[in-house]
Amino acid sequence: MKFHDTELADARLIEPERHSDDRGYFARVACVAEFAAAGIEADYPQASVSHNARAGTLRGMHFQRPPHAEAKVVRVTRGAVFDVIIDLRPESPTFRRWQGFELGVENGRMLYIPKGFAHGFQTLEDATDMLYLITPAFVPGHGDGVRFDDPAFAIDWPRPVSVIAEKDRSWPLFEG
Repeated sequence: MKFHDTELADARLIEPERHSDDRGYFARVACVAEFAAAGIEADYPQASVSHNARAGTLRGMHFQRPPHAEAKVVRVTRGAVFDVIIDLRPESPTFRRWQGFELGVENGRMLYIPKGFAHGFQTLEDATDMLYLITPAFVPGHGDGVRFDDPAFAIDWPRPVSVIAEKDRSWPLFEG
């Protein structure tokens, strides 16, 4: 795997190395030793999936409050997304900055999201599926979020929102 720094401190774009032949390709998408060497948390007690029926669906911007803050590795298993992270760590040099990445089956890229980041995505294709590796496991009652359209971040989403949960539409504006 190749690990690329992003514009945000501690977040990494991960590029699996594909080994191709007449059958297609094979690629490793998780390796404890390689993740640890790249400064990525490597113990993922929970894996989750989301299925998104329509292009333009927006999920986010989510995070878990301490002491149950989550780190994640996300990967598209069908379709494509515009994946967005926001650094919400007050001590970070990239505090309040966001960055977006196109993740999809075609490019195979994955994203490591450190603890203290908000995360969300917008689907670029119908029938898009995401896989999340999460540490620690989700703890009910500690989930939180910021608005996808919060002027404090001014995220430039690639298309109009076609589907969004009321909870995601209703997160409070950021006050940090």
